[in-house]
Amino acid sequence: MTGTTSPWAVLRARRADAPTRLYCFPHSGGSPGEYIRWAQRLPRTEVLGIQLPGRGSRLAEKPFTAVPDVVSALVSEFTFDEPFVFFGHSLGALLAFDTARELRARGLPCPSRLVLSACTPPHHGLQRAPIHALPDEDFLDAVSEQFGGLPPAIRSEPELLGLVLPAYRADLEMFERYEYLPDEPLPHPMTVVGGADDYIPPALLADWQRYTTGGFDLHTLPGGHFYLRDEPAQEQLLRVLARHLEEGVAA
Repeated sequence: MTGTTSPWAVLRARRADAPTRLYCFPHSGGSPGEYIRWAQRLPRTEVLGIQLPGRGSRLAEKPFTAVPDVVSALVSEFTFDEPFVFFGHSLGALLAFDTARELRARGLPCPSRLVLSACTPPHHGLQRAPIHALPDEDFLDAVSEQFGGLPPAIRSEPELLGLVLPAYRADLEMFERYEYLPDEPLPHPMTVVGGADDYIPPALLADWQRYTTGGFDLHTLPGGHFYLRDEPAQEQLLRVLARHLEEGVAA
């Protein structure tokens, strides 16, 4: 199914005449709604967010706990409308990267560029102790310490917490148990972005360069792991995206 009829993608408004599309893969526990708001500031782009099972409109579905399972299902059930660019933040970067590899393996249309944010290159493995299997309170404390935590309104409401916690755990299990399977570098250009105060230093982010033969650029913006939520970093990120989206159209 295409991005406008599939449960795999959500958007605020159709831009059928837009010259390009941006598919956004959310972070662990994240919502595509955080990303499709960018459409207001990317007027020449149709911005779509990838909606995983177990959250939002797919809350009743069982969440995936392994990246290969998500990628296989997504590529089998969803059609990316060309031309398009992938953006992924944290876990979303791994999902975007492996989705591009799976599209190539199946001989399907591929993104003109990958923009990967705040994610350790796959061959380095996990840079912290895993937390996905901790008891609820310990898990929530670890999430709060490492990533900023869930909104207080959710954590203080047991019913709401019971709805979002399984998907959050599943996402972190996907991220923490991810295993990179070596393959040839992608031919698509790659842009990597990170926060200057994130736990992933720019020198480590630079190692993503080995995964592409199509050109590489690295941007360090003000802020921590979720630098993209705050100005001026968000404005800078959207300028980077707009430039590369236009380049994809020109190509």
